[in-house]
Amino acid sequence: MKFPWCVVATLIVSCLSISSSLKLDECEVCITFLQKFSDSLASDVKSDYKKIEQKFKDTCKISKGKDNRFCYYIGGLEESATGILNEMSKPMSWGMPIDKVCEKLKKKDAQICDLRYEKQIDLNNVDLKKLKVRDLKKILNDWDETCDDCLEKGDYIKRIETLKPKYVRGGEL
Repeated sequence: MKFPWCVVATLIVSCLSISSSLKLDECEVCITFLQKFSDSLASDVKSDYKKIEQKFKDTCKISKGKDNRFCYYIGGLEESATGILNEMSKPMSWGMPIDKVCEKLKKKDAQICDLRYEKQIDLNNVDLKKLKVRDLKKILNDWDETCDDCLEKGDYIKRIETLKPKYVRGGEL
């Protein structure tokens, strides 16, 4: 018994479309940021794309790092060069899954899915003396702390050790 070629083609296309959904590691920042954003929205806001856009802009104002870069790419910041915010807000207002929203955004701007979060340093188990000064500065920056008097690596290590109990749970001196 021979299958008509159109039935076979339809089955192949169906299988490809099922497996083409973005995975977290393919578009990490988009999926993670939009999932947190979506979870923070009230139910009355989730159905109105204009309200979603406004809340998104408010969220982007306080974003940092890769989240801030993501906001810049889709137009959530005042200084954004492009504006594809409605490509995110309208599908979210329809209840489209976040991975599908990110898939639509990727079609508009592929660099959205190129963003990756930096790996976090486990301060309870890391030897600060083995880290580079750049990494030590990043730790302080992530904590919104500065070290104006730091000239050498040892100065940064002392500052981090001093602040560690404030920012790290289970931090030991």
